[in-house]
Amino acid sequence: MTVTDDIKQRLDIVALITESGVQLRKAGRNFTGFCPFHPNSRTPAFYVFPDTQSYYCFGCHASGDSFNFIMARQGLDFGDALRQLATRTGVQLEQRTPEREQEDAARVRLRQINEDAAIYWQHVLLNTQKGQIGRDYVAGRGLEQATIEAW
Repeated sequence: MTVTDDIKQRLDIVALITESGVQLRKAGRNFTGFCPFHPNSRTPAFYVFPDTQSYYCFGCHASGDSFNFIMARQGLDFGDALRQLATRTGVQLEQRTPEREQEDAARVRLRQINEDAAIYWQHVLLNTQKGQIGRDYVAGRGLEQATIEAW
């Protein structure tokens, strides 16, 4: 289980949204109220779904989970929302160590190498004589040119 999953499991989205100042009322298994993300004082279009720990506004289409709500409501980025909700739920966040920083840097470098390799091999496939065999193969599979270029 990831840290975010652990936090979500410990949170009650109804309590979180209510504590932020949104007045909710029970509507069957769900809760409804006025959306905090757009002006509307006539029809409650904001729904909170406890079963899925999510929300949706039928007026402005704002939606998400506890993290999305806190980020939108308080103008936080994901890291700040993670720290705030971890503190609220008592979940301990892993401290960044020099070793972890090196692992992350290596992972970023590996992703860049893979992206560069993909660009190179796409060029070979689409623009070189050596790529003709590959072009014939994918054409024989019925792939359209736009699909070949995209992938």
